[in-house]
Amino acid sequence: MRQPVKRHDQHQPLYTPEERKRRDETPWTLVQGVLAPLQFLVFLISLVLVIRYLSTGAGETAATISIVVKTLILYLIMITGSIWEKVVFGKYLFARPFFWEDVFSMLVLALHTAYLVALFGNLLDVHGQMLLALAAYAAYVINATQFILKLRAARLSAQRLDAQQAASAGAAE
Repeated sequence: MRQPVKRHDQHQPLYTPEERKRRDETPWTLVQGVLAPLQFLVFLISLVLVIRYLSTGAGETAATISIVVKTLILYLIMITGSIWEKVVFGKYLFARPFFWEDVFSMLVLALHTAYLVALFGNLLDVHGQMLLALAAYAAYVINATQFILKLRAARLSAQRLDAQQAASAGAAE
């Protein structure tokens, strides 16, 4: 007899109690909490510089440096995020709760790396490099949105769980 296919329950908590405890205890959670907004700030500054260059032709060096800095911060957050994922879920990448976010992160990494290859290998003109950076940035925005939505859902799920536990404790008294 065929077993029914297990579907992900949208109300399933993102973390098991053990994973939540490891998440709360590891310093890598704070590292991610600092790097994520830092990366977003660098992204915003770089985006303005890239658009300025594409619009006016001015500021090529500033735009280029900003893209390289954004890419280096991306590498840093991906490495530390993988360590965080290993500590919390036991896998460096593609853990159940963040599988699709990690898959899309690979595209983001590939596009940012392609930019560096194009820059240092002189494979595209500056205009082409900037367009490649914009493609990488578009993928980054999608990926960042995935993570924000996932973490928001986790927070709401945790609040529901806490409320249910409080109600159960109140009913038991």
